[in-house]
Amino acid sequence: QVQLVESGGGLVQAGASLRLSCAASGRTFSSYTVGWFRQTPGKEREFVAAVLWSGGSTYYEDAVKGRFTISRDNAKNTVYLQMNSLKPEDTAVYYCAARQGGTLSRRPSNYDYWGQGTQVTVFS
Repeated sequence: QVQLVESGGGLVQAGASLRLSCAASGRTFSSYTVGWFRQTPGKEREFVAAVLWSGGSTYYEDAVKGRFTISRDNAKNTVYLQMNSLKPEDTAVYYCAARQGGTLSRRPSNYDYWGQGTQVTVFS
């Protein structure tokens, strides 16, 4: 069992940066692949980025490539999403999710555990 708690969201102006954190409980967190997703009202949850359990591979949605960076510190049981050059269209609730081992995936249904989400609002 893994419990996830996101933090770091906020209200920022376009062009600013935020770093989201996903803190996990569980001694075996290092064996989980972790993804970040986002959702706006009335829309489906969409993939943002994922990092393999080892940290050796990452995968990004095209819209965030070059602006967002996912990383993990298994010693701290934490995954980060560094978001630079934020745009109003990045406004959403951001969720982290975990799946044991496996490969990188952009499908929400492939993830077993979810956090409660953190709001990111970018104004122009």
